[in-house]
Amino acid sequence: MDTLIKADIFFFIASIATVVLTIMASYLLYYFIKAGKNLYFLSDALKGGFKDSEEFVNDLKDRLEENMVFRLFFPPVRKKRKSLGKGEN
Repeated sequence: MDTLIKADIFFFIASIATVVLTIMASYLLYYFIKAGKNLYFLSDALKGGFKDSEEFVNDLKDRLEENMVFRLFFPPVRKKRKSLGKGEN
């Protein structure tokens, strides 16, 4: 009879611990999901910012390449012709 009472106490404590751990895990999962959504919105905003900056950099590059002083110091690169090897026409 003594072992039956000990088993009942063990299962009661184990069930309480399971409920408490489940509540804590749910609480933690809720905040992980919330943080994940924030990271998604943050990365989406950064992608938009990178697209805007990419357009700005391309515009700046075009303006620099058209600038006379820039062309004086950095002349356009001439592409080298490939020489034909032996036996090729």
